Amino acid sequence: MTDSTPDGPPDVLLRDVVLDGAHRDVLLSGGRVAAVGDRLSAGAVAGGVVVDAGGAVLRPGLRDEHVHLTQWATARRRVDVSAAVSARHVAELLAQAAPAVDGLLVGHGFRDALWAEPPHRDLLDAALPGRPVVVVSQDLHTVWVNSAAAQRFGVTEPSGVLVEGPAMDLIAAAGDVEADVLDGWVLAATDAAAARGVTGVVDFEYAPPGDWVRRTATRPPGVRVRVGIWPEFLPGVVEAGLRSGDPLPGLLDPLTRDRLRTGPLKLFVDGSLGTRTAFCHDPYPDVEGSAAAGAAPRHGLLRLSPQELRQQLRRAHDAGLHLAVHAIGDAAVTVALDAFEAEGVGGRIEHAQQVGPADVPRFAALGVVASVQPRHAVDDRDACDVHWAAGVDRAFPYAALLAAGAEVVLGSDAPVAPLDPWDAVASAVHRSLDARPAWHPEQHLSLDDALAAASGGRRGVRVGEVADLVLLARDPAAVLADGGPDALRRSEVLATLVGGAFTHRAGV
Repeated sequence: MTDSTPDGPPDVLLRDVVLDGAHRDVLLSGGRVAAVGDRLSAGAVAGGVVVDAGGAVLRPGLRDEHVHLTQWATARRRVDVSAAVSARHVAELLAQAAPAVDGLLVGHGFRDALWAEPPHRDLLDAALPGRPVVVVSQDLHTVWVNSAAAQRFGVTEPSGVLVEGPAMDLIAAAGDVEADVLDGWVLAATDAAAARGVTGVVDFEYAPPGDWVRRTATRPPGVRVRVGIWPEFLPGVVEAGLRSGDPLPGLLDPLTRDRLRTGPLKLFVDGSLGTRTAFCHDPYPDVEGSAAAGAAPRHGLLRLSPQELRQQLRRAHDAGLHLAVHAIGDAAVTVALDAFEAEGVGGRIEHAQQVGPADVPRFAALGVVASVQPRHAVDDRDACDVHWAAGVDRAFPYAALLAAGAEVVLGSDAPVAPLDPWDAVASAVHRSLDARPAWHPEQHLSLDDALAAASGGRRGVRVGEVADLVLLARDPAAVLADGGPDALRRSEVLATLVGGAFTHRAGV
């Protein structure tokens, strides 16, 4: 995401920013950083603006390398059941919220990995008789419906619980609203991301790329968007001759063409830890009441055979598409790395939540990026200790990957975790959200490394680089030193610029 804006915004002279610990002026021109100096002349700003930053800290813009923007935009309007401690508690929360919601009642955020009683349609029927109810798990790999919703969406599973592909299909159907309404939600979501310093995302929403062309007909998104391609839509992308990094066809506005580009092909090797379908070398223990009981073998679910994966990688690579492979369990990571090696191509592994020691150095050796979501390590620590007890030392090995030379990039998997890079950075440098000690602190990243992983590898602002930038009220190191990870999560963003254009401006 280092594209410059061909018909860029007016020049901007940022007066008095703190850069590398010193007060500087920074000139932005043509979508890039044009000059850095002690006192640049305002006369150098051709038809642009001069902004007094008042000593704000200037840093590279932040990125979220793995989001589901439509799901995140929609989840912000669903009933939050993430606080539920049981299936019955979910039903109670939904019943309390139901009077304020018209039509289909959709909840989001349940985590059933440690529940004694599994989700079942009967629990929802008792709490909300006759009202169609759909409840989406926090990891987006499980969906739970009552009888009324089962009839509406054609669900025949007696428990009302679906996992993996069928669950994702139903989630998409439950989120079916008028296109103009949904487009407004998603564009507003990009603005909310910009307000947290985000300048670019990789969107892995399950939708045709043309949806983005439609929704940006009126204005560009608030961030750069690389639009992920799912296998179902690959034939049309190949037929159109689109390669990763190309603007989507049909975009007329130069600014929108610059911000909206073709992303990587996304492939699934396995499922998720929360659904107990991540494909692992060690078997899952028998857990009473598991929602996924009988849904997958005890080692998890292999969603693509090694041969099918290799064929998909080769086809996409030959078509000029970058490759992003979802692999969470350590056995799935091995399958993915083996396929990259066999085909002689690089790419990304999305999540890499459990990695065997022998596979850690293979990321760097094969040119495979580890696209990880640090908040998952914090949220899933208890589930890991139970379901991955035999391999917990292999879970979320961020420091080990970085030490072995791998390129590590951070994301959120929103709405699974907040679309907020400060949350990701804070979770990477300290793996705890409560008073308990950090979970496996040997895998913490330094603040500098975490910020670089959240900024596309950039560790500073240099002349000639794209002007994707963020202005902060305080230096992150000072924030962390004074207030710890929680304060870092609340970092104050004063302004965000994409290609030299303000996408958020609140304090300068």
